[in-house]
Amino acid sequence: MTPAHKDLLQEMQIYAPTAPSAESLMEWMAKRLHEKMTRYNWTGFYLVDPADPGYLIVGPYAGSFTPNARIPLNTGLCGAAATSGKVVVVQDVSTDPRYLAGSSLVKSEIVVPIFVNKKLAGELDIESYFADTFTKPEQEFVEICANVIADYMGRKK
Repeated sequence: MTPAHKDLLQEMQIYAPTAPSAESLMEWMAKRLHEKMTRYNWTGFYLVDPADPGYLIVGPYAGSFTPNARIPLNTGLCGAAATSGKVVVVQDVSTDPRYLAGSSLVKSEIVVPIFVNKKLAGELDIESYFADTFTKPEQEFVEICANVIADYMGRKK
C-alpha cells in the first residue's frame, strides 16, 4: 500500500465514526478519493434503487463528468458487479463490451459491490483516464474503502 493509501485510510478511520449519515460519508469519501488519488478521475457510489431494486441509481460522486444516473442491473460494469457480487476490474474499457460509457476519456474502471447484512446496498465505482490504473494494491485499497461504507451502513441499520 502506498503512503497516499495509508493517509486516506487513516482519514477515513477518523471521519467515519463521526459522519452524520451514510450519504455524508459517501460524499466525503468520493471527494477525498478524487482529490488525493490523481489517477481517479471519477469516484462515486451507485445505490440500489429503493423504488426498483432492478436498478442502480447514482449516489454521491466527485469527478470531471456527469455519470449515468440510472443503470439496470443487467447493464454495464456496474451491473456486472452488482449481479455477480464480485469486484469488476477492467484495465482497458475499450476491450470490454460490457462497458457503459460515462465519458469517452475513461480508460480503466473498478467497481466494488457494497453489501450490508449480506444484501447488495450499492457499489463504489472509480474510473480513470489512464489504462492499467487498478493494480492489485489499488484494488485492495478500493475494497477497503468500500468496506468502510458497508460497515457504517451496517451499524446504522
